[in-house]
Amino acid sequence: MKITFYGHSCFKIITEKGKKILIDPWITNPLSPKEVDTGPYDFILITHAHGDHLGDVLKIAKNENSEIIAIHEIQQYLLNQGISKAIGMNIGGTYQVGDLRFTMVPALHSSSFPDGKYGGAPCGFIITLENEVSIYHAGDTGLFYEMKLIKELYSPKIAFLPIGDHYVMGPKEAAKACDFLRPEIIIPMHYGTFPILTGTVENFEKEIKKYNLSLTIIVLKPGEEITL
Repeated sequence: MKITFYGHSCFKIITEKGKKILIDPWITNPLSPKEVDTGPYDFILITHAHGDHLGDVLKIAKNENSEIIAIHEIQQYLLNQGISKAIGMNIGGTYQVGDLRFTMVPALHSSSFPDGKYGGAPCGFIITLENEVSIYHAGDTGLFYEMKLIKELYSPKIAFLPIGDHYVMGPKEAAKACDFLRPEIIIPMHYGTFPILTGTVENFEKEIKKYNLSLTIIVLKPGEEITL
């Protein structure tokens, strides 16, 4: 499995069997590297309708081979924009394609389109890969106690968690989320994109130490790829 970070909350995953997944496709964010894989992708996941997560999906999804997975209201928006392979679902549901499963889980945030219309509930995703390894992308969220249920039900090995504060969890809350989730690997996201996102990896690492957890924090620079 290969994971590439494109800045903010945007990740590319290439699975063991070569399926390509893009999450929160804002590939033109201020931290994006000059060279970004614009597809085609097998799947594009969108956690909510804010512009920094809906991102460049209309441009990327012109390739009809990409399935865009999002909550119902975003699916309807995409269909109205001429994106025919938009898959709508809702929190608690799982969409299975072959050996891959995409489960929509709650997030504690808001969601609206740029014109202010309701964008459906915000969400996170559990991506269960062909080898049964689970990845949790939390989306934009505050801390919530039901993360313990995410641990109990899905046991994510890898978690992408926001740490930037102000609009999402800060380092203190994200560290507590790690205590709830107990993943093996944490990759921080949604920090440093704008000055208002003041949470830092350094502070996150300090907060993590309070819990004596056995986990690895992997900090990826935008454009950096790791193989796990």
